[in-house]
Amino acid sequence: MIPNLSHTICAIATPPGTGAIAVIRLSGPKSHDLLETIFCPVKKATHYPEMRHSYYGEILDNGSVLDDAVVVFYKNPESYTGEDAAEISCHGSLFIQNRLLQLLIEKGARMAEPGEFSLRAFVNGKMDLLQAEAVDDVIRSRTGSAHKLAVKQMRGDYSKKLSELRKQLVDLTALMELEIDFSEEDVEFADRSRLREICTTLVSEVTSLAESFKAGNVLKHGIPVAIVGEPNVGKSTLLNKILREERSIVSDIPGTTRDYVEDTLTVGNNTFRFIDTAGLRTTTDSIESAGVERTLVKASEASVILMLFDAVDCEEDRIQSRIEEFKNRIEDFDQKKLIVVINKIDLLVNAPKHLRELLEYDIVFISAKRDENIGDLMEKLNEVVAVSANTPDIVLTNVRHYEAFSAIANLLNQAVEHIDKGLPQDLTATFLHQALHQIGLVTGEVSNEDVLDSIFRNFCIGK
Repeated sequence: MIPNLSHTICAIATPPGTGAIAVIRLSGPKSHDLLETIFCPVKKATHYPEMRHSYYGEILDNGSVLDDAVVVFYKNPESYTGEDAAEISCHGSLFIQNRLLQLLIEKGARMAEPGEFSLRAFVNGKMDLLQAEAVDDVIRSRTGSAHKLAVKQMRGDYSKKLSELRKQLVDLTALMELEIDFSEEDVEFADRSRLREICTTLVSEVTSLAESFKAGNVLKHGIPVAIVGEPNVGKSTLLNKILREERSIVSDIPGTTRDYVEDTLTVGNNTFRFIDTAGLRTTTDSIESAGVERTLVKASEASVILMLFDAVDCEEDRIQSRIEEFKNRIEDFDQKKLIVVINKIDLLVNAPKHLRELLEYDIVFISAKRDENIGDLMEKLNEVVAVSANTPDIVLTNVRHYEAFSAIANLLNQAVEHIDKGLPQDLTATFLHQALHQIGLVTGEVSNEDVLDSIFRNFCIGK
């Protein structure tokens, strides 16, 4: 449910807990009046309060000093929300933060809902829905790639691309509707082949955007790397060594890992999402079997597979047969990068390096237990996933956008089919109108309260 946007709202904008400073935000028609009842600047200028000026002074609690603070006033529409607003920087004591919020509420403000400041910015035309979503993505970004994508979207690059697409769709729709209006007057504005050409070009652009979601997901969340192999070959030990922390349980008992464990790590210019999976074997244990099935699902979703083998038992024929068996159970295996990892070389006098000449796959010899050659493995990972310089400027990273563009591509394909069949233009135009509606839902030009609620309720309170 969308909150009442006419109220004056307040919230702590800094992370919860004790810190050196805390920032409390106010937005709404009574922001300045409320703040002036509890804030007394040390020096009051002639034109106090001047907008976008910092004022040092005291926060008063029923006549007593609660804290020293720095306050900045903003006048609509020159604020983040497009409303009268203010920010208070005070000491980060939990007591001070909570008491200051309580004072503001006592004076007539209310606590902001999650994402309500950004929702107001959207409603007041300070940003479109794509930019509002990007604000949350910037805050939550965990990788350099994710941050770069989110900043581009927040700055409006994505919005410009959609604006261009929308204009092309509007022009095409208008052309078709002119044909309909003058259908009895033998006036041809564009023949069907030209309409088809424009429509197929749009299909190509929209499909490319939808297909960019896979790459965008990788850039946002990290390149998925599945660590697979039979039980007790050292998968969990390897993950712990890579991450330099105990994320997976390590045990001599086969089948200890019954579900996947994952975490991210940036190595060089790439961020990887490592997934430790259950050991691959035939078992009668229903829980372990479920873990094996999840292993296969995670391996199917991965871009890179690290397949571990025990150095004590790693003959060429055995490795080849295990890879073939695994290959037959994984979707799109040939599109993935496979690195064969021979672990536990500390148990041998000499590592079986002759396997490099016998196998067609990249091979790395390590001892996860003794932390030997883990750096070599990381170098190999960076080598096999060398990111192409041809990554498109605009990629989708949001499931909502992916679903919308998949729907638009489908609608445009139906429009092409109607043109090919020579069906009436008014029927074809309905698909174009629906495609325009989908673009409007993405940008927020078409308002849907349920969509807005689901987007902004996932934001932080105070943003």
